[in-house]
Formats: sequence, C-alpha cells, structure tokens
Amino acid sequence: MICGIIDMGANTIRMSIYRVENQEVKLLIHKKATAELSAYVKKGALSQRGMEKACEVLQEFQVILENFGIENFFVFATASLRNIDNTQEAVSFIREQTGIAVDVLTGEEEARLDFVGANRAAPITDGVLADIGGGSTETVEFQSGLIVSATSLPVGCLNLYLNYVGDFFPSREECREIRRDVQDRLKSALNLCGAGSDTLYGVGGTIRTALKVNNLLFNQPQSNHEFSYENLRQILQMLKKSDRFALKTILQTDPDRVPTLIPGLIVLKAVAKYCGSSRMIVSSLGVREGYLYDRVLKGAPQ
Repeated sequence: MICGIIDMGANTIRMSIYRVENQEVKLLIHKKATAELSAYVKKGALSQRGMEKACEVLQEFQVILENFGIENFFVFATASLRNIDNTQEAVSFIREQTGIAVDVLTGEEEARLDFVGANRAAPITDGVLADIGGGSTETVEFQSGLIVSATSLPVGCLNLYLNYVGDFFPSREECREIRRDVQDRLKSALNLCGAGSDTLYGVGGTIRTALKVNNLLFNQPQSNHEFSYENLRQILQMLKKSDRFALKTILQTDPDRVPTLIPGLIVLKAVAKYCGSSRMIVSSLGVREGYLYDRVLKGAPQ
C-alpha cells in the first residue's frame, strides 16, 4: 500500500508519501510548503486569505498525489486550525474548495502521536519528549514506555515571532520577553511535572534544525543525532550576537527558518532547563509517522 499523510502546521504544511508492507513503513517522497498560516490569524480567527492559502498548498499536493495515482491519503491539522476561533468554518471552507476532510488534532492527541512516531524510530522508555512547532509546543512525559502525561502549550516559534519580534531578528529585550512568556506557561502547565529527565527527546522541524546548526558549528558529522544543553546555550548566544552571523548560519542549515529559529531555540532551551535535561536526542520520526501507525494502519489490512 502507498499512502500519503499531509500535516497542516501553523508555519509549514508537509506531505509525506510512504510505502507500507507488512507494517513496515518506508518514506518515498517528502514535500513541504511554508504557508505561515499563523500570520493570517486576526483577532483569533483565520482570515479568508489564510483559508485560501491553505487550499492552494493542499491543491498543489493533490496534483502530486494524482500524478502518482495515489488515492489513499489523509490530512490532519495541528495548531494551525486548532488554536483559532473559527476552526469549523476553516474546515468547512477547505472541504468545499478541495474536497478534503481535515482531521483537527487536539494538543494532547498531537503530543501522543509525536510519542508514537518517535517510539517507532527507536524504543524510548523513560523521559520527556518535546515537539516545538509554529503555533504550539507539545510535551510528553513517559515511564517504562508508557505515557504519563501529554501537554500542549499554545506557544510556537512562529506565533512567538509574530507576537514579540518587531524586526527581522529578535532584539535582546524581545528574547527576554519570549523567554519569560514560555517560562510562565511551563510553570502553569499542571500536567507537565518535568520528570527530572537528563535526556530530552525531540521531534519536529525546530529541534531538527537545531541539530543541524549544532553539527555545523561544532564540527559534528551529519549522522550525529544528539547535542548538549551547553551547546544549545552557546548556539543561542552566538546567534543573538550578530544578525549577519545568524543569517549565514540559518541559511546554511534551513533557510525557511531564518525568522523563526531563534524564538524556537528559546522555547527548546526553556523546556530542557525546566525538565533538567543536559542532552537532547533528535528522532527521525514524529507526528506524521505516529498518525500513520496509530490512525491509519492500526487494524487496517495491508
């Protein structure tokens, strides 16, 4: 079976096409489009133009799927449609324009599927997992391979950038405001007790880009999948010192994240510090694979 999974995030819409044989999954194609849907949210609602932008990207992906003769595909949305006041209006508009029924995940569902995906990449037994997206941050605490708590915070790299940053890169004061906001939200997240985990497992684009920056600046091979809290602290210091250095570094790793990486790294550092984590391990799989295994393949004939 060949199956497509489209993930509508607040910053990026991604499509992954997989071949599934005997519950084994192989990624065939991955495409992404920077839609920045959070930028189209006005007074809590996604604007008409934002809905049209989402449809434009989905229709581009539909053409690819049609060209490959793939009829079996699923679309889900995270903070992009979850954290707005007119979710149902947006879902209905997208269905009318594209024929696609979008499955809007709750924050807790997204966090749980992050864990399912990461656990497929390599079994993880005890600790905390984090996914820093464009419009939200998910955390999962787990023990003996089982989820203890799953929490979603309505802060991500894109909405923090839009809410706090006045120029291209955040000033030192804007960085402090972002950090205070994230710390306050972490303290008020009653379901996140931190677990005192030395290792923070990470999924999603922000932490994967952080790993690429770490490997570039600290001369690590591309095969390296972990970095330390101390390295993260130094990376943030270096990026905040010079706009020119920050621009060059991010362009070398992930150009699409030029404006949002520093806010994302501030969130990552705050979560790691809150959990007492001295190192971070980055998973190659995440919410899309979790959705595929948990929502599509569970109980389905192959």
